[in-house]
Amino acid sequence: MTAVVLAAGLGTRMKSATPKVLHKVAGRPMINHVLATLDEIGADHTVVVVGDGMGALAEAVRPHATAVQRERLGTAHAVLAARAYIEAHPADDLLVLYGDTPLITAGTLRAMLAARRAEPRPGVVVLGFEPAEPGPYGRLILDDAGRLDAIVEAKDATPDQLAVGLCNSGVMVIDGAGALDWLSRIGNANAKGEFYLTDIIAVARAEGAATAVVNGDADEVLGVNSRIELAEAEAIAQRRLRARAMANGATMTDPATVHLSWDTDLGRDVVIGPNVVFGPGVRVADNVEIRAFCHIEGASIASNTVIGPFARLRPGADLGAGVHVGNFVEIKAATLGEGTKVNHLSYVGDSDVGEGVNIGAGTITCNYDGHVKSKTVIGAGAFIGSNTALVAPVTVGAGAIVGAGSAISKDVAAGALAVTRAEQKEVAGWADRFNARRRKEKRDRNKEG
Repeated sequence: MTAVVLAAGLGTRMKSATPKVLHKVAGRPMINHVLATLDEIGADHTVVVVGDGMGALAEAVRPHATAVQRERLGTAHAVLAARAYIEAHPADDLLVLYGDTPLITAGTLRAMLAARRAEPRPGVVVLGFEPAEPGPYGRLILDDAGRLDAIVEAKDATPDQLAVGLCNSGVMVIDGAGALDWLSRIGNANAKGEFYLTDIIAVARAEGAATAVVNGDADEVLGVNSRIELAEAEAIAQRRLRARAMANGATMTDPATVHLSWDTDLGRDVVIGPNVVFGPGVRVADNVEIRAFCHIEGASIASNTVIGPFARLRPGADLGAGVHVGNFVEIKAATLGEGTKVNHLSYVGDSDVGEGVNIGAGTITCNYDGHVKSKTVIGAGAFIGSNTALVAPVTVGAGAIVGAGSAISKDVAAGALAVTRAEQKEVAGWADRFNARRRKEKRDRNKEG
């Protein structure tokens, strides 16, 4: 099988400098969703048709090959832009699909391939769907035997044809032996002067080839051409991801408010509260609780850990078993050893924290000096008092205690106490005298007023 992915469209309705198919669904560019699905079904060869000047897109699809459609003269013309690649990779089946349909599934593509390979081995198999509002979609017209007879564009359809609910998705599997010949015989005698891939049905049937339809789900073939459709695709993808996570043993107390990424990996008996966002690259082990309003990206969380509420784990956060990360705590590029607790209002970045460490409220690791980032190391069993600033590079030894309110810029030996706050001073009776004076001043002002 050789797959041709059409991705040369300008996407003008997106109103974006970014190529349309590089806009993300569930944290991954749409085109990469399509390519991953092709990898899943075992496509032998894949080529992406891009537009002239789309270097960023060509880079994004590597190591897959690209072909350039220099003029945008229709979908059949786009497929033929990959002629050299198709000729160099002869195959039994030529699969044509689109970079802006990120929701198409491996199961649907396998069903299309199975239909192409089954008797009477149709020359073309088209993916159809039945939308709630068929409106502008091309209609798939079947003969009395249920075989595909024609694809009729909505603007060219008769009233009877418009009453047909089966619509064309544009996705096709074509007999590899005849594909290039049939494509090259498609004309452009139409209002737009374009070469339409849908005309391959008439060409194939004129050659005596059978044509067939496989029905798919309307959600799968949603083409994203605008920001509104991008949001629709995101909503569908999120429903799928949540359903998969819950089927695999995760609990979501309010699923509709949880946002997952395409690669979010949740273990069994993970409990997720409302309004939690997972960016790409998150791995969560079994028996983890993630409380409400957390944001997690590029992080690894070991078993029996409790996160949040209102916690943020940034890329490189690596939490050991039994760690507690509490409200308004941010962890970035830091390893926290087993059983360590950072429960309140703290920032731990570029750090290596040992097992059983307690980090008090308001602690920050001062990892950036305006030029470079440096590392903080905290040994096992250390206790960091509240409102402490650890000025990196600095090491706090195992079992050491740092007194609350300290600014630590030198290494602290294991088992030592480090305190940098000023000595406490007390003036007897000062508060009573101050309060009495201020009360009198207030009374005097009120009398004058």
